[in-house]
Amino acid sequence: MRLLLVEDDPRTADYIVRGLTEAGHVCDLLRDGHDGLFAATRNAYDVIIADRMVPGLDGLSMIKAVRAAGIHTPAIFLTSIGGVDDRVEGLEAGGDDYLVKPFAFSELLARIHALGRRPAAQEQKTALRVADLEMDLIQRRVTRQGQPIDLQPREFSLLEVLMRGEGRVITRTMLLERVWDFHFDPKTSVVETHISRLRAKVDRPFDVPLIHTVRNTGYSLHVPA
Repeated sequence: MRLLLVEDDPRTADYIVRGLTEAGHVCDLLRDGHDGLFAATRNAYDVIIADRMVPGLDGLSMIKAVRAAGIHTPAIFLTSIGGVDDRVEGLEAGGDDYLVKPFAFSELLARIHALGRRPAAQEQKTALRVADLEMDLIQRRVTRQGQPIDLQPREFSLLEVLMRGEGRVITRTMLLERVWDFHFDPKTSVVETHISRLRAKVDRPFDVPLIHTVRNTGYSLHVPA
């Protein structure tokens, strides 16, 4: 497997890299969270191993940013911060596993192998396409019929949720949770307002509408029959 290790402690980093190389894997080592984020969003890795306390950008924020970019490469936090709340925070940030230092290398290797055996459906998706609408999740770019569409960050996130759910009804509640992180109904028209803006950019300049309202339920993005 090709692995990304983000670890700033020289002894720990050298120990892990040597062990992974001896086990037959290729391991890219970076010591800064910003560099780790850049590498994770530019290269295809099988597993990311990240310390939470690294310079530049901490490991927690790095993995959050990786997930926000639509990259689902399995990630293990390897850290000395081992409280229950810390573990929960790591998993909620997008981590798939959490291993506390000091650790046994054999356990780390076993966990890497377990994550690496996940089915292909778990692998990262860097582009979405519905008909002539395309979204590049790495470059954060949207085009339709080859024409660039300028979207604000929230509009981009909203369109991404709709495109990932192509053909399915995405409820207003689901959009509030996934795009705005609201786990309650704020009783505002924020969803409707953003859908209207999105339609003005994605649908109106083109012949075929893709964003459809499902009455009293939500929205669906698909090519009309």
